[in-house]
Amino acid sequence: MSVLASGSSGNSTYIETEKGSLLIDVGLTCKRIEEGLNHIGTSLKNIDAILITHEHSDHIKGLKVIAKRYDIPIFANAQTWQQLDRKNIEVPGEQRFHFNPMETKEIVGMDIQSFNVSHDAIDPQFYTLMRDNKKLSVITDTGYVSDQMKGIIKESDCFIFESNHDVDMLRMGRYPWVTKQRILSDVGHVSNEDAAHAMRDVITANTKRIYLSHLSLDNNIKELAKMSVEQVLNQYNIDTKNEIQLYHTDKDTPTEIYTI
Repeated sequence: MSVLASGSSGNSTYIETEKGSLLIDVGLTCKRIEEGLNHIGTSLKNIDAILITHEHSDHIKGLKVIAKRYDIPIFANAQTWQQLDRKNIEVPGEQRFHFNPMETKEIVGMDIQSFNVSHDAIDPQFYTLMRDNKKLSVITDTGYVSDQMKGIIKESDCFIFESNHDVDMLRMGRYPWVTKQRILSDVGHVSNEDAAHAMRDVITANTKRIYLSHLSLDNNIKELAKMSVEQVLNQYNIDTKNEIQLYHTDKDTPTEIYTI
């Protein structure tokens, strides 16, 4: 897997098995998605499926052009498809597939379960992917992590986990108060500290890596996010030096390919 891009300006994650490869979200232009894939040695021509989490532009920016240029099956839930239609995101009928919340589908050799998150989109959902007793969970764009979410993602070998903002930076920053309230709400984004407390409840002996994702450009810093998460986890005697590795993600540069 590789996180091609993550942040408020665009999100996309690449996942591959020996049976094929897929993208979760295409929140960059088609050109930038292709550049990211080229960076890790592949191409959109090799993508077998695209899974959409929700209709916000930083998750679907490249979808219209990609769907036009490439015959790739696109998966989203029913309400998200309705929103995409309202945004004039044209996807041919033969490329449209429904993947509704709390369903499990087999795609490119993985059992993939969708689950709802708490975000201000019509019906946002993220995914847990399982194969050969290995588990990867992707969870961003949620105002909090519920017990139900924790139960689904627990015992993952690898997490792509939202660590969106530092609360003090957000409160003192340039955003209008109404925007700050949205981000801090139960349908906004989780802070560094809240993310770490949620991680504590889902980390097990299986867990080897956590990618801190969807960092705010204005209200977070990579080093601060990592330090904040480490401090909380270390308080719970979770070893972030030897047992679990925390990794940055970037809005422009893909992470190195990691085999789970």
